[in-house]
Amino acid sequence: MPIRLLLCAVIPPILWGTTYWLTTAVLWTERPLSTAMIRLLVPGLILLCLRRYWPRAQDWPPLLVVSLLCMGLMHACLFYSASRLAGPLAALLVCTQPLLVWALAWLLFRQRTRWIISCGAVLGFCGITLVLVAPSRMQWDMPAALAALLASASMGLGTLLMKRWKLNIPPLPFVGWQLLLGGLMVLPFAAWFEFPLPLPTLREVSGYGFLTLFGTLLPYYLWFKALPQLDPVQLSLFLLLSPLSAICIGYLLLGQALTPWQLLGAVVVFAGILLSQLQGPAAARR
Repeated sequence: MPIRLLLCAVIPPILWGTTYWLTTAVLWTERPLSTAMIRLLVPGLILLCLRRYWPRAQDWPPLLVVSLLCMGLMHACLFYSASRLAGPLAALLVCTQPLLVWALAWLLFRQRTRWIISCGAVLGFCGITLVLVAPSRMQWDMPAALAALLASASMGLGTLLMKRWKLNIPPLPFVGWQLLLGGLMVLPFAAWFEFPLPLPTLREVSGYGFLTLFGTLLPYYLWFKALPQLDPVQLSLFLLLSPLSAICIGYLLLGQALTPWQLLGAVVVFAGILLSQLQGPAAARR
């Protein structure tokens, strides 16, 4: 895999791993829908101001569908789960996406993923499970856990549909429109359940600024740039780096020590990702 393409796949999940710490330590924890709305609307407007582009009439229906799945629904569920679950645990549930993409590709489109990528997905998920089973004080919240799984399924289905439809929209406007439309979809629910918003502190403004630029705008641009060039399951495997990033942030900022089992799990995750990059027989379709 070319280095530039590898960076487009690796950088986003590492940056997304900061979301869980930001949600619980810096942002409005009690207003997950408003946080999702801000994360989507602000970078979406920035991108569309930088690159003015109006989609063709035939592009609007699929664009609305993928914006709902990959942005609106996904982020509403993500921030709800992140506000009520331990960050690494929420990240684990969201990172079931490679397995869900693998299953949905077969169920919906009868698409078979190369066996080497399938093995990498299973191995990587086992590594993440090993990383997160070691801590004993993580508490489950069932509605939040279901929301995290729904976020994973929503993003996974949206990724498959984007890969299948291949909309002829340049990368920057494509990301910008998805973010903007997803934010507009979340806006009415945020206004109904969480408005009026409190006056943000300087710390919160800085947190939302980081989330907008480095947690959303940059990683989503890189992610959607890599999507057309990689198998959806293969690309989703890189999401396993997100909970590892969340755990490292906990270690650096919160003094949470990594156990030997967690270190072993991290090695297994990287082994799964590396395995998925090996060449194998092409996927079959029918």
